[in-house]
Amino acid sequence: MTDLSKSLISIDAPIAAVQKALFELDKYPEWSSQIKSAEALAHDDQGRITKVKMSIDAGMMKDRPTLDYDWSQAPNKLSFSLDEADLLTGMDGVYTITSIDEDTTEVTYELVTSLSMPIPAMMRQKAEKATIDAALAQLKSHLEA
Repeated sequence: MTDLSKSLISIDAPIAAVQKALFELDKYPEWSSQIKSAEALAHDDQGRITKVKMSIDAGMMKDRPTLDYDWSQAPNKLSFSLDEADLLTGMDGVYTITSIDEDTTEVTYELVTSLSMPIPAMMRQKAEKATIDAALAQLKSHLEA
C-alpha cells in the first residue's frame, strides 16, 4: 500500500476477544459509530464473511462500499479491499493483531483510499488517519467496557 495511513492501539483484552470483535464484520455497527450498516454478502467454506456491503459516515468519507475480505493471514491479520462503491475508487486496509500478554492486545490498522474526485493527498491522509483513530478508539472502548 502506498501513502498509507497507520495507527496502533493497545487494548486491555485478550487476543481472542479482539479477534472475535474484528472478525464479526456484520457487527461493526454495534461498536463503530462510523459504520451505519454492514450486510454480509458472501462467506467462505469456514463461515467467515468474505464480502460485506457497508454504509459508512466518517466525516469527509461517506459512502456505501462493498469490501472483499482476505482471511489468508488470519488470525493475526485481516485485510480488505474495495470491490465497489459510490465515491471511493480504492480502499485497502489491514488489521494486524498482536498479543502483548494474556490480557493485552495491540491492534495496528493500516488504510489507504482513493476517491473519484480530486482531493489533495494531505486532506485524504488526514481523513484516513481520523477514521483509523476513531475506529481503534471505539474498538478499545467496546472491548474494555
